[in-house]
Amino acid sequence: MRPRRLLDRYLPRSLRHVAIENLDSADALRRRRRAVAVTSLVGAGLLGASLSTRPGSRSFYLSTGAVAGLWTVGSLASGPLHLGWIETRDETLQRPVLTPIATGVGAFAAFYGAALVARRIPVLDAAVSDVLLFAEEGDDRLVLLTTLANGVAEEVFFRGALYAALGDHHPVASSTAVYTLATSTTRNPALVLAAAAMGGLFALQRRASGGVQAPALTHLTWSALMVRYLPPLFRRRR
Repeated sequence: MRPRRLLDRYLPRSLRHVAIENLDSADALRRRRRAVAVTSLVGAGLLGASLSTRPGSRSFYLSTGAVAGLWTVGSLASGPLHLGWIETRDETLQRPVLTPIATGVGAFAAFYGAALVARRIPVLDAAVSDVLLFAEEGDDRLVLLTTLANGVAEEVFFRGALYAALGDHHPVASSTAVYTLATSTTRNPALVLAAAAMGGLFALQRRASGGVQAPALTHLTWSALMVRYLPPLFRRRR
């Protein structure tokens, strides 16, 4: 049995459907790949630099805003992007809304459970605590706005422009690998593990819907819940 078919046997219905892709022409695909390559390299560097700034500082907000802006501009420069559709039980198509939000809630529940375990592992405990400093320092509204802006920008780029640029070169696995590699510039193992896990989920949603709306809504829901409810788990430990 082919690996994809074997994997699909264990996926929920919302991730099993494979959408029909909006294919680029050869010239458009070359332009998209050039834009994606440049944006990936510059963006990875900026991402690493943004988490080297002091939590809550003006430099942090400016650098994370620059990262979100770069992902977005690079995506738009690469060519047309699509919102996508989801297949309902009666085999009709609609824009994905409720299912992606519910998926985000479920992903948060899984990560909350994993955080309880991570507190007992010194390396992960320290890594998660370091990240959560950015969530607790400074203005709560700015932290949430920055988190959500970067979440949308990442989906537009990694599950939008990058995924489309990969064509038939294993886009689910390849886009997840690039996303994880870009996150590795933060030098934080907790963020890298989260990128690998969520990047795979987001890519499967992109494959199922043919667009960025489903992964973007899941990313927004998951991120908002993580920023709101995860810091108290590690606050006393810091």
